[in-house]
Amino acid sequence: MRFFHLSDLHIGKQLHYYNLKEDQERILSQVVEAAREYRPDVIVIAGDIYDKSVPSAVAVSIFNRFLTEISDMDPAIPVLIIAGNHDSAQRLEYASSILDRHQIHIAGMPPSSPEERLKKIALKDEWGNVNFYLLPFVKPGYVRHFMETASVEETVRALLEREKISVDERNVIVSHQFYTSGGKEPKRSDSESIIVGGLDNVDTAVLEAFDYAALGHIHRSQSIGCGSYCGTLLPYSVQEAEDEKTLVMVELGKKGETPKVHHIPLHPLRKIRRLKGNLEEVLGCAPEEKENYVSVTVTDEIEPYHMRERLEEVFPYLLEVRVDNTRTRNTLEEMEVFPDITDPVEAFAHFFREIQGREMNEEERKILEEQV
Repeated sequence: MRFFHLSDLHIGKQLHYYNLKEDQERILSQVVEAAREYRPDVIVIAGDIYDKSVPSAVAVSIFNRFLTEISDMDPAIPVLIIAGNHDSAQRLEYASSILDRHQIHIAGMPPSSPEERLKKIALKDEWGNVNFYLLPFVKPGYVRHFMETASVEETVRALLEREKISVDERNVIVSHQFYTSGGKEPKRSDSESIIVGGLDNVDTAVLEAFDYAALGHIHRSQSIGCGSYCGTLLPYSVQEAEDEKTLVMVELGKKGETPKVHHIPLHPLRKIRRLKGNLEEVLGCAPEEKENYVSVTVTDEIEPYHMRERLEEVFPYLLEVRVDNTRTRNTLEEMEVFPDITDPVEAFAHFFREIQGREMNEEERKILEEQV
């Protein structure tokens, strides 16, 4: 069985202050074209469809057009969708019963009663059933009215144990959580909102019953334990500038065979580029980079006159301007050696010295001590 594994579309997201509508439309149209070419048996979207819980009308229109183009194919390709932490579970589930009839299966909310189970979609190929279990983003509070758990990991484990998964058949979990493996964390980027450590981490050991774990939440494509993050279709931060974004296609053979993962190249409307050098060197890159999003680091020792204005003239998609020279490096070094002072009097004395360039005199120190 062949399926596409997508996640973290974040439709409606902005990159700094640039609207990504055209970029997202372009990349989703490439997914549609790939579906026509490779004819996957199913398309899996592992959460964070939208960037906000209340998406704009434009964002909803973009996703609606994508689903319509997929569902218009003949034969139809089933689409399996779960809610991520950025999505509104209730809004995403709207009209889900009707969409089920058109092979668009949405799981926005986790089970809401002791009797209810995860949404399970069973598909068949020449080797039998492939069972897709849809586990939307969950926290202990979401199920507390019928299940008492102390952490997200306990919650995920308890929900999966109730499914009594048959190990004789092939099983795929679709999940949107922060998974770790034996304490090892996935490689993250600046575009994610992650609470690291404590009760939000889930060890991938809870997923060992599955032949493939289609994960969402992390924006960089990677394997973690027995799980796989497909990453985003577009870079959403400068930190991802060098990442090669691809469309992940998975092939499941017969039971016991290792899934084959293929990476289909994508061609974004604009790339994110990092440029570094003195101002004249950076300006010289304009002919090749002016249509891309650019992050600029200027290395001139003396800050050029109207530096940002000159950059904006030649780079219409300028993201940020940084300065890296002796002055800024010295400032960073001073920040790194800032003393760890817990006594409030000494902390203010240090602040006074930094601002005034001298020590407090006896009268000033006495006034301070009276106030503390």
